[in-house]
Amino acid sequence: MSSEVSTEYLVIGAGPAGLQASYLLKQAGRDHLVLEAGAAAGTFFTRFPRHRMLISINKVHTGWDDPELNLRTDWNSLLSDDPELLFTAYTPRYFPGADDMVRYLGDFAVKNDLPIRYDTTVVSVTRPDDFVLRDQHGTGYRAKRLIVATGVSQPYIPDIDGVEHAEPYCDVSVDPADFTGQRVLIIGRGNSAFETADNLVETAAVIHVAGPGSLKLAWQTHFVGHLRAVNNNFLDTYQLKSQNAVLDGHIAGIRREGDDFYVKVSFQRVNEVVKEIRYDRVVLATGFRFDASIFAPECRPQLTIKDRFPDQTAAWESVNVPDLFFAGTITQARDFKKSTSGFIHGFRYGVRALHRITEHRYHGVDWPSRELTPDGVTEAIIERVNRTSALWQLFTFMADAVLFGSDGTVRYAEEVPVDHLHEAVARGDFGDVASYLTVTLEYGADHDKINPFDITAGRTPQDDTSGLDGRYLHPVVRRFRAGELLGEHHLTENLENEWDSDEVHRAPLTRFLGASAK
Repeated sequence: MSSEVSTEYLVIGAGPAGLQASYLLKQAGRDHLVLEAGAAAGTFFTRFPRHRMLISINKVHTGWDDPELNLRTDWNSLLSDDPELLFTAYTPRYFPGADDMVRYLGDFAVKNDLPIRYDTTVVSVTRPDDFVLRDQHGTGYRAKRLIVATGVSQPYIPDIDGVEHAEPYCDVSVDPADFTGQRVLIIGRGNSAFETADNLVETAAVIHVAGPGSLKLAWQTHFVGHLRAVNNNFLDTYQLKSQNAVLDGHIAGIRREGDDFYVKVSFQRVNEVVKEIRYDRVVLATGFRFDASIFAPECRPQLTIKDRFPDQTAAWESVNVPDLFFAGTITQARDFKKSTSGFIHGFRYGVRALHRITEHRYHGVDWPSRELTPDGVTEAIIERVNRTSALWQLFTFMADAVLFGSDGTVRYAEEVPVDHLHEAVARGDFGDVASYLTVTLEYGADHDKINPFDITAGRTPQDDTSGLDGRYLHPVVRRFRAGELLGEHHLTENLENEWDSDEVHRAPLTRFLGASAK
C-alpha cells in the first residue's frame, strides 16, 4: 500500500505564487506542504518566455529610500520581511532575463526554508472528505484546504479548422536562421506573438501577425498584458512598408499542400472578405490555459473565459468546490485584462490577501488594522496613497478600507480586494461597521480609448479639482453604508503622483468626509 502524507494546507506549484503562499503560511505557523513537478522552484521560467527576456520591469535605481515605494517599479520581487531578498539584487537589467528569475525563486525557497517536495507531479485530485492528491509514484497527500498555483500550464488552442498544422509557440524554433527566406504567419497578437515576430525580422522574407479585433497597446490600455513597447518594433516594419503586416481578422482555416500552408483569413476591415494566403510556416501564439484534468469530477473546478481559467469567488475560491483556492496568474479571471492579477507585481498582493482571508475563516484571525481618531482619517489616506505599492499595482481591484463603527471607533485596514470587502462587511467579518470608505487608485473613465500622446485631447489642469483626466492614475475615495454608495471623491491628478497639497488634496478630502458622513 502506498504511503499518505497529511497536512492542513497543500499548495500545488512552486512558482512565484506558490512560494509566496508557502512563505505566508510558514510565517503564520500553519502546517503545509508544497508539491512541485520540477526539480527546482520556478521551473516554468526555464522554458518561458522562449526568447528569455522578461517584460516585467526591474528598476534598481529609483531615487527612493522607501522600500514600499520601490515596489512600484520592482515587478518581480516577492513579499517578505527580508530587505535583502529582493529581485533587484539579482540583475541591473530593466528587462531582466528569465534565468535571473529562476535563480531568484530558487534562493527565495532555500533561504526561507520552505517545505517543498520537488520532482512530485500531481496526477489526481479527489475529495472523499478532505482533498486527497496522488503523485506519479502513488504517494498520497491529504489536506483540508488546497491552494492551486500551477499557472496556465497548457497552450490555448483556438477552434480553427486545420490548427494542427501550426507549430505551437512552446515548441517552435527560436533560431532565426531556421526561418531564412521563409514566409511566416504568426497567429495571435499578444506579447508572445510579437516577441516571436521581432526575433525573425532579420531572416524571414515575409512575416504576418494575425488576430481579430483592434490591436491593443499597453501604453494606452494600462493593461501590461497587452502589447508592450519592448515587443512592438515589428509595427515599425509594418507601417513603413517593409515586407511585414498585421492582419486584422479571423483565421478561417489552415490546409497543407506538400511543404506549403494555405491559410484563409477573414478580414474584419473589409467586411469579412476571405483571402487565402500561402506560407512556409504557421506559428500558433495564442496564449495558455489552466489545466483542470487532474481533478476528479466531484471536485473539478468550474472554468470561465473560454475555459482558460478556474471560475472564482471574490475570495479566490472555486465557485463550485469549497476550500479549493487559487493563487497566481490564474487569478486574473477576477480582473481579466483590467488590472494586474496575472503578473507577479499584482498577484503577490493577491496571495497576501488570500492568506488573510483564510486566516480569518479557518483560524479566527482578524484582518490587520490600526485605530484612527476621526480627525486622523484624511492624513491616513493621504499618507497611504503616496506610498502604497499594492493599490498602485492592483489599481481599481484592491482597496484600503476605513471602517467606522457605530460606537464612534475608526479602523484602517490595508489591501482588501474591493469585491471581498463588500461581502465581508455584509457578513460581519470586520465586526461592527456602520459605514466604510474604500480607497483605491484608478484610471479615469474611457482611459483605454484616449491616445495618451494626442495633445489635441487636452488635459485637466493639475490644480483643478472639478474634473479628472481619464488617462492618469489618481486616488478615489468612496463611502458606503450597507453596501450602498453614498458618495465619491477624486483627488486631483498630477504628473508627479504626489497627493499632499493642503489646498488641492487635504482640504477637499476633509470636506468630502464630513459631508458624506451626514
